Amino acid sequence: MLCKAYGPPESLVWEEIDPPALDDDGVRIRVRAAGVNFPDLLIIEGKYQFKPDMPFAPGAEVAGEVVEIGAGVTRFTPGDRVIGMTRWNGYAEEAVVPEERCLRLPAGMSFEIGAGFPMTYGTSFHALVQRARLQAGETLLVHGASGGVGTAAVEIGGCLGARVIASGGSDEKLRAVQERYGVADAVNYRTDPAWKDRVKALTGGAGADVIYDPVGGDVFEQSLRCINWDGRLLVVGFAGGAIPAVRANLVLLKGCQVVGVFWGAFVRREPEANRANFDRLFAWFEAGRLRPLVSRTLPLERAPEALGMLARREVVGKIVLTT
Repeated sequence: MLCKAYGPPESLVWEEIDPPALDDDGVRIRVRAAGVNFPDLLIIEGKYQFKPDMPFAPGAEVAGEVVEIGAGVTRFTPGDRVIGMTRWNGYAEEAVVPEERCLRLPAGMSFEIGAGFPMTYGTSFHALVQRARLQAGETLLVHGASGGVGTAAVEIGGCLGARVIASGGSDEKLRAVQERYGVADAVNYRTDPAWKDRVKALTGGAGADVIYDPVGGDVFEQSLRCINWDGRLLVVGFAGGAIPAVRANLVLLKGCQVVGVFWGAFVRREPEANRANFDRLFAWFEAGRLRPLVSRTLPLERAPEALGMLARREVVGKIVLTT
């Protein structure tokens, strides 16, 4: 599913191309499923941090079987079930991924779950563990709690022993998150102009210890008004569209930290630490402590439709493409 010129999802082109070349450190994957994520929208519009050469396929994560390995690959063999962190070119029947960006798929994990796992759970684990150092007993406020990274953050926060408050712009979606993951409290930042006051009330006036923000805009600034002393406000993304400016006086008065979360750079800089993160996540999954939510699957050729659903905020959890 090729992007030949920057534009909306409808501008993508479904086309036959030559298979991608295999480098010495490459793993060729027969893609069975590909995750759909907000950065996929940004990259086809030319708004993402990376701008690959045209034409390219969006798609940062895939799951499937290894069909061929490069001469220098030692950790995988043909037939292995794997997850590949592609960055782009995942919306395809085949993908070539460097060995260090491949993970062995747990035995009990489907291709659909695997394809929707790395970006959301990898980002959220890195955010909450390495960046926020979330502790058991702390309060975690998760904005965009019904989205892909949001549901992952809700689950991981629970596994780490935090009290979770779900935040979002749809009462219906928030109820779905509460029912699935047992979250007691939720606030709607779209319909309740006093949501920050409700967060403070729910925390006995203290505010949230860690705030996970993939939304940005006004939600970010109001978060600085309901954060606890020594709190950590995680800058995960800007799904709301507006990139906020930091009010330095609020950071000073709250004694808090504003912490950037760039999981892709972490993967490149610290691949061993990233693999260790996934070892822990996979152990939680195998123990039944994680229940990833794939709410919709569509065939690969309907990728523009899937991206449109994501852009219109119609997805709870993840949407995945299958081949």
